[in-house]
Amino acid sequence: MSSIIKNNSDFLFLYEAIQCNPNGDPDQENRPRMDTDTDTNLVTDTRIKRYIRDFLKMQGTEIFVDMEGTSKVSSNTKLEAVIKRLLENEAHLVSVLTPEFTTKWADIKKESKAKDVVSIIKFMKDKKNKALCYDLNLFLLAHIVKQQFIDIRLFGSAFAIEGFNRSYIGPVQMNWGYSLHKVKLMESNSIVTIMNDDNSTFGKDYRVHYSLLAFNGTVNRFAAQHTELTETDMELFRNALWQAIPALPTRSKINQYPQLYVELVYNDGYFNGHFGDLRQYVKVASKVKEKEIRNHDDFNLDTSALEKLIQDNQGAGKAIQKAMVRKAANISLSL
Repeated sequence: MSSIIKNNSDFLFLYEAIQCNPNGDPDQENRPRMDTDTDTNLVTDTRIKRYIRDFLKMQGTEIFVDMEGTSKVSSNTKLEAVIKRLLENEAHLVSVLTPEFTTKWADIKKESKAKDVVSIIKFMKDKKNKALCYDLNLFLLAHIVKQQFIDIRLFGSAFAIEGFNRSYIGPVQMNWGYSLHKVKLMESNSIVTIMNDDNSTFGKDYRVHYSLLAFNGTVNRFAAQHTELTETDMELFRNALWQAIPALPTRSKINQYPQLYVELVYNDGYFNGHFGDLRQYVKVASKVKEKEIRNHDDFNLDTSALEKLIQDNQGAGKAIQKAMVRKAANISLSL
């Protein structure tokens, strides 16, 4: 059985976007998100997490932040549906309950006098029955977090169903990403349909010519104790982060490729953010005007500061236990 992660770590992730829209802004006609003060391209952490969730789902892994059947639902509705399925599967439920909770489950069924699972859940949510049901409610939440949904173990979640209230801080956190250089938008005269939650509108097809996007993230071992994030989960996360973006192309998202992943796993006694935002240790040295960058041949990615940081701080008695690196063929990184 895979063990819960034992060390804090920080990671750096870079990917390139070519003639596409990495993350549309619905408030700006779905243009690529931009920092207009610096002319840099932006991508939210939720966009990356969606890629990861969709990729893991495609691989057959059950995801919590997802539709219920064919319908979009809130996290509370999703949670209630999941609990309903768990309670309906009596054989599975009994297999995961401890003897104490097996007895409590029998008491709840007897006390509620309910003839169906929906009525039992209603009974368990009622404040009047908190003394009888609270411990089992928390156990069911823990089972859902620890056993069923890797995205909760990774990113956490908050539940706000009465009687099932619980909040889990995700061990894996990421900043919004930004491009390491100035970016120019491509403006198309073509009109496309933009699908929103409740309707669709027409708008122009905006894209970036080229964007090298960088993200800083953390993996926190203390939060991992609560969600029981394992080493196996982290391997799935690293693989999904690297493969998800090119593996899930759409019309506006095609031509996006991972470039560099570096994770610094710390020794005991060292905590997240020990070296600050890891993006400060990589730079784009452009061979042309920054807005004229069209592919990775138009610049050099300077990783010398990152290489020195790792070389100077890795080993016994130092901050870094090990550096995990994955890179594209065109990236030069000597470690």
